Amino acid sequence: MTLPTFTRRLALVAALALGVASCGGGDDSKIGGTPSELTFSILSAEGQASAGPLWQPLLDDMSRAIGVPVKPYFGSNYTVLVEAMRGGQTHVAWFSAKPAIEAIDRANAEVIARTVNKEGMDSYHSTLIVRTGSGITLDQVLACGKRFDFGIGDAQSTSGTLAPMAFLFNPRGIAPAQCFKTVRSANHQSNAFSVAAGVLDVATSNTVNTVFLTKQNPQVAAQIQEIWQSPPIPESGIVLREDLDPALKEKIRSFFLTYGQGETPEAERQRRVLAGLEYSRFSAADDNYLNPVREMVADQQLGEARAKGDTTAAAAAERELQRLRSLREVQP
Repeated sequence: MTLPTFTRRLALVAALALGVASCGGGDDSKIGGTPSELTFSILSAEGQASAGPLWQPLLDDMSRAIGVPVKPYFGSNYTVLVEAMRGGQTHVAWFSAKPAIEAIDRANAEVIARTVNKEGMDSYHSTLIVRTGSGITLDQVLACGKRFDFGIGDAQSTSGTLAPMAFLFNPRGIAPAQCFKTVRSANHQSNAFSVAAGVLDVATSNTVNTVFLTKQNPQVAAQIQEIWQSPPIPESGIVLREDLDPALKEKIRSFFLTYGQGETPEAERQRRVLAGLEYSRFSAADDNYLNPVREMVADQQLGEARAKGDTTAAAAAERELQRLRSLREVQP
């Protein structure tokens, strides 16, 4: 991909983000209850043109199953999408773990399901990527020295920011702003195109983005290689507003948990829809499945508080860490 083409892509991403952010304040009369139309949030770096054909068949099936029209709401920025749910502009969302936590804490949301990939796994990995043939190694990256241009993820991204900080940089006392020549925050797809084009030397990504990039942009994917993978991270989930009508919530829950299940021709068709999204099914889940990510968040907050000398914040983060670890220890 040429640099001008890449630049045009970035301009498109920026325009999409601004467009979503300016979609109005939402209709307060439609917050909670049974809205006449449901809006489903989808993160997509290139908007509807890229993600629409993959998600629309599932949304059409959802509309028929629950008896309420469902329309997509595309955005390239998790913060924008969480705010849209908080303001009542959206009702249901596909979020990775960190923004799902933000939606629970700030947007009156709850988890109803988690995704399972085509290999039957309900987890994925954060990665660091470099341009194929660059010769850049993980040891060179961790040596810092302001040598490389670095791309980190959206501030709310689980795999783009939280996981590499928690698993790679924080344990080594590395602050990206002091380590790299430049640091740019963007979504996974933008960072991947930047690495492939040679605009960035190294960037965060994840194994899910690698799969989609290989399918949709194989020439770009061939220009990228991984030099690090994180431990497993809980896969993305389906969240909805808690204040929706209970009967409607149960219809939505039932739709996701039964989608693609069974041996009928219809179930087989639904499995083909899921395969296009790189999923095999949705499994039952509640907010507790996000606790491993809450641990990472608390660990990050503890490190930041200690770096600032904020003993009150550090103590609060330490208490939260202890609480979450105790929950993990009593789980079967």
